[in-house]
Amino acid sequence: MNGIDLEQGGAVFSTVEVERWRGGARTRAADQVAEETPVALEYNGISHVVMMASPADLEDFALGFSLTEGILDHAGQLYDCEVESAGEGVRVALTVASECFERLKAQRRNLTGRTGCGLCGAETLQQAVRRPPPARARAAFGVQAVQAGMRRMAEMQSLQQSTGATHAAGWLPAQGEVELVREDIGRHNALDKLIGALARRKADFGAGAMLVTSRASYEMALKTATMGVGLLAAVSAPTALAIRLAEESGLTLAGFARETGLAVYAHPQRLS
Repeated sequence: MNGIDLEQGGAVFSTVEVERWRGGARTRAADQVAEETPVALEYNGISHVVMMASPADLEDFALGFSLTEGILDHAGQLYDCEVESAGEGVRVALTVASECFERLKAQRRNLTGRTGCGLCGAETLQQAVRRPPPARARAAFGVQAVQAGMRRMAEMQSLQQSTGATHAAGWLPAQGEVELVREDIGRHNALDKLIGALARRKADFGAGAMLVTSRASYEMALKTATMGVGLLAAVSAPTALAIRLAEESGLTLAGFARETGLAVYAHPQRLS
């Protein structure tokens, strides 16, 4: 079994013995499988959410989740973040500004996270469907640059290459190539990790695009638009609710972004 460095993160997987059947023949071999770990986020000593995630880049994840969930308005409101093993999972203790903590307590909800569900535990319809501010990003992209970005992101997915079990989110600057990728068993988590990493670098969110290896669900569109990013390109299809959110918020939403092309579902003006 591979070691796990919770602070530094990295490709986190275990090596197991597997029995394979191919062409009618049985063989035994070693296989690499992705780790899936309960990650508890605590704010100022109060437990808020437990998510199933890949135990890497957890400081990025905690910051990105806090920003896209509206717990923090900006990265400067996170004063400290400590990651430590806790029984069968990982505890991430965040110290945030008092005004953020008071707001969190006022709107607190109890989420029991699952790999594919980002809205589990929302108590009201108003909590489940939010509206981000209008996207004002003016960065434009060539379709070929997006396609090249998807290829480059695949090359940078070391955990996916080892295990075949993870999603990824990549950052494509308006002028340049994909320069940052984060991976996770959950597509929402991968995007939150990328957003957190960019926020720690004080990136200009309006100057790039988000690329994801999943469908473009409502929450993927919401997280992207919340950060002021102008373009979300997904390898699979968008949902109808994601399209409506993109239309209302000014987000350029592209699906089926692959070598053969892509389909634009909302605000095509940022693509040429």
